[in-house]
Amino acid sequence: MGRAVMVGRGPTGAGVLVLSILIILTTEDCRAQKGDGCGPTVLGPSSGTLSSLGYPGTYPNNTVCEWEISVPRGSRVHFHFAELDIEDSDCQVNYLRLYNGIGHQRSEIVKYCGLGLRVGQLIESSTHQVTVQFMSGTHHSGRGFYLSYSTTQHIDLITCLDKGADFPEAEFSKYCPAGCLTSTEEISGTVPNGYRESSPVCVAAVHAGVVSNAVGGRISVVSSKGIPHYEATLANNVSSTGGTLSDSLFTFRTNGCSGTLGLESGGVADTQLSASSVWEWIVGQQSVWAPSGARLKKAGLPWASAQSDLKQWLQVDLKKEKRITGITTTGSTLREYRYYVSAYRVQHSNDGQQWLSYREANSTQDKIFQGNINYLHEVRNNFIPPIEARFVRIHPTLWHQRIALKLELVGCQILAKPVPRVFDPYRHTPPFMGTKRPPHFGHTTHPPDIRNTTMPPHTGKDVALAAVLVPVLFMVLTALILTVVCAWHCRSRKKSSDGTYDLPHWDRTDWWKSMKQLLPSKMVETEDSVRYSEVARLGRGAVPRLHAEPADYAEPLVSGVTTLGARSTFKPDEGPDPGYTDPDLYDAPISQDVYHAYAEPLPATGSEYATPIVVDMGCHPSGGSTLNQPSTVCSFMGAGPPSLLTRTDSGRSGRTAYDTPKNATGQATPPEDQTYQVPQRNTQKPKGKS
Repeated sequence: MGRAVMVGRGPTGAGVLVLSILIILTTEDCRAQKGDGCGPTVLGPSSGTLSSLGYPGTYPNNTVCEWEISVPRGSRVHFHFAELDIEDSDCQVNYLRLYNGIGHQRSEIVKYCGLGLRVGQLIESSTHQVTVQFMSGTHHSGRGFYLSYSTTQHIDLITCLDKGADFPEAEFSKYCPAGCLTSTEEISGTVPNGYRESSPVCVAAVHAGVVSNAVGGRISVVSSKGIPHYEATLANNVSSTGGTLSDSLFTFRTNGCSGTLGLESGGVADTQLSASSVWEWIVGQQSVWAPSGARLKKAGLPWASAQSDLKQWLQVDLKKEKRITGITTTGSTLREYRYYVSAYRVQHSNDGQQWLSYREANSTQDKIFQGNINYLHEVRNNFIPPIEARFVRIHPTLWHQRIALKLELVGCQILAKPVPRVFDPYRHTPPFMGTKRPPHFGHTTHPPDIRNTTMPPHTGKDVALAAVLVPVLFMVLTALILTVVCAWHCRSRKKSSDGTYDLPHWDRTDWWKSMKQLLPSKMVETEDSVRYSEVARLGRGAVPRLHAEPADYAEPLVSGVTTLGARSTFKPDEGPDPGYTDPDLYDAPISQDVYHAYAEPLPATGSEYATPIVVDMGCHPSGGSTLNQPSTVCSFMGAGPPSLLTRTDSGRSGRTAYDTPKNATGQATPPEDQTYQVPQRNTQKPKGKS
């Protein structure tokens, strides 16, 4: 190869193309292009872009151009057409022809002519050298052609005109050719916010600093929902325009090495900034435009050199070697001093003594970076490949009025590479107890390929398993704790409910009531006697807690009685004498002539009577009665509340009184000289009869 023309695009507002002719590749016996009909061209080492003269306008009459392309031996070339619009119907005067090989031994691959042709497939050569020939005669229309090429290993080659909207995938990876700045298509947006879906993908990739225009490369694209506004910026010799809301946008996945290196934040001290000279201006008071002011976004005076010539420079000492992937610059940012640098070179060093000028890949000339176009707005340039150095110098080559500059370096730390360790067979090494595998003697441990990336790391199986087990174990532990708390709570409630009078649910049903009428009274008494057994356990000094649910019969207010049928209609035997004080209050024989104030056993079809309310047997009578009952009503052991006293009719205050039972029709039928308690049902109040 010989030379190639790389086209850089200035600000789109100016509407001009800035051409930078660079010598990219050289070979011993062939030229890259020849003729007078060649348009903007970039021939990279493994890819490139070709176009007719005047594209996208009409190509001139009676011109010819030939491009000779060579790729590494063993590789082949394929072509991808972005546009093919040549006026001729028979391909005799106006045409585009592809050849295998170069020189006189070349052979034709294909020949094209016609307006608005669509060539969808890739055109592949059979050798590593090809020739592209474009011939034009007299014509009236036709835009010419625009194509890209690469080696055949890049099967996903796209053209410089393919837009984000042409790819429906949410994520995709493509190969961009070198030279896409020859395209006149506009882009809208910037990094990191993203680019409008109508922007050419490869041109946006150059603007974002993902690939180099001189080399091309692979891009990874992610599509997402659009944003209301797209910012206009100038970066890498590409101007993007502002834009409004769109349906979608796309961004690029990068290696993640794009953080600021400390000038704006103050991580770089003033002593780490130096310059070839400093401008001091004394008007009323002294103003020093020192290197410490050369910090991006810092208010105040920038750095300005005392003289404006090609010998001036601004130096940054990063204290240690770092990977530098880009630089952002502004002018003075002061309206009254509209100074800025419009072009510059970059040098770098590790010791501050020996300096190297930055060059693009496969280039033999120092790269000239496009600087600012005004004193205010920022301009970004990326280093592809990146710089790895401690010292960086900026050498202005063009400026407006005076050299004045503010900047920020972009990059990241360099990850330390592990030093390979070679096993020494003469050095004693204790056996490793953590594995049964024998050591590999004489093997070198190669350093891993460590890359900095913005992609989230792949989660290993152990981490994924832990992410599942931790929530499950937490839920199981929580369930166990709740179970223990509930069990303890239920047990506490059960203990607190001991000693209360309550009837089981099956005892309240009408079915059980009818069944009890058929059973012997002894059996019923035995079954129900258990309910009063809790009274003895509470002790004579304790007052049993009454249950809120009403029973069919009133519960006896008894203290010190161990077994007594809750539903028994027989009063326990008090002994032959009302003052009988035998400890067993109920073992005395029942006297035949003593008339008790209790009902006889219930017949099978008779009415039900209430369980008698019995006062404490330890009380002493205050007076005699015909029923041998004490006239003075006592509480439990003299300590019970007044609410536990038995109720008496107003006309029978000197006798123990009971409510009158009712028959099946609901009428009170009190027997003579006796009073019974009415069952506590519904809302009827008990009635008494004297």
